[in-house]
Amino acid sequence: MKIKNAPRIREMIVTPIAITDPPLLNAAGLHAPYALRTIVELITDDNISGVSEIPGNISINEALESARPLIIGQSPIQLNSIGRELENYFGKETAAQRGDTPWDQRKLVHIFSAIEVACLDIIGKITGLPVVDLLGGKMRDRVPFAAYLFYKYEGAGGELGFNIDEEATGWSAARQAKALDPEGIVQQAKAMCNEFGFRSIKLKGGVFEPARETAAIFALREAFGAHIPLRIDPNALWTVETSIQYGRKMEGIIEYLEDPTRGQKNMSLVRQALKTPLATNMCTTSFDDIPASVAIGAEDIILSDHHFWGGLRSSMELSKICGTFGRRLSMHSNSHLGISLAAMVHLGAALPHLPYDLDTHYPWQSDEVISAGRFAFEDGAVAVPSAPGLGVELDKKALVRLHENYKKCGLTKRDDEIEMQKVVPGWKFEAVRW
Repeated sequence: MKIKNAPRIREMIVTPIAITDPPLLNAAGLHAPYALRTIVELITDDNISGVSEIPGNISINEALESARPLIIGQSPIQLNSIGRELENYFGKETAAQRGDTPWDQRKLVHIFSAIEVACLDIIGKITGLPVVDLLGGKMRDRVPFAAYLFYKYEGAGGELGFNIDEEATGWSAARQAKALDPEGIVQQAKAMCNEFGFRSIKLKGGVFEPARETAAIFALREAFGAHIPLRIDPNALWTVETSIQYGRKMEGIIEYLEDPTRGQKNMSLVRQALKTPLATNMCTTSFDDIPASVAIGAEDIILSDHHFWGGLRSSMELSKICGTFGRRLSMHSNSHLGISLAAMVHLGAALPHLPYDLDTHYPWQSDEVISAGRFAFEDGAVAVPSAPGLGVELDKKALVRLHENYKKCGLTKRDDEIEMQKVVPGWKFEAVRW
């Protein structure tokens, strides 16, 4: 296929949105009633539109706006040139800028991810190819995901906050229910797996004492049987000693233990003491982290996230590096809508190996910003879109509505500590708690 004259980017539209999020608990506190996302739309001079979605944060939004002169006039095909321009403008980021929270606080990786995914969407539409083919081709037709469980307070989030919609049924009702003990977690898992067909289960930990969270894992094992893989993520809140103690209790029960403790050195100590593989999206989160990780053996599995690793192509590069150094690769998730899910599915379909079901928060969200409506899961998997580009289109009316949510909710960045203090006055995030 010959492209005589590649189009140029004429317009960049950055739209912050707020989506309904239930009161989910995690190591950093409590989810606010709304999760923030940012939608980026690039439009070429021949009116081809490409879209992307990233975690919402006012500083990232402002940085995107400041980068506008670097993007306008560029060819969407010249991603290497765009990346160099952005790095020259913003400077190189360090791994330390990620921060201690469960979510990544770096700026440049988000910005380049937003631009790259939107450009790949445009390139796909120019060539008539889905993004998966731009990443090297499809290795599988469907991408499997895991049930992602949370401890939570009762409540629907959004305008309802801690209240519930009494008319909700099925998963819509279960998503509102409290889950603060093993019984509540099991009921949540049953409802989610019944609705979406998930065949593996992850529990977000770091909320309660390790014994209480380990009890939930054993309750899930009893309820679902040994054929359903389980995993738990304490978000690095455990000491090395605690990680080893409870890691040993769960040996043979969980398929991997995610970020039990903080930092590569501590992860390495735990890894030496356990038979269970260790996974991370907190201690090895950039290419600069990999040499030390390999040298000391910090983890077995890297949980990639194209939003945090600088895009889809970088994630493909990460896959090769993981293969070289004996790591396995899976995927991290944050609260997201269908544009991010589409990108995750294209990436998941292109990866040479997919040893574990991927993470996704998608069942926790009820809003959507794509015109075809919410993605369907079959037996826990999503079919790879076959249309050119990402295979999704913006629902402009939904975008306007969700932008109004953003303006009304008053949130400009994620701060789970502040939200938790509304329930537990004086509560403070601790990098290591048990």
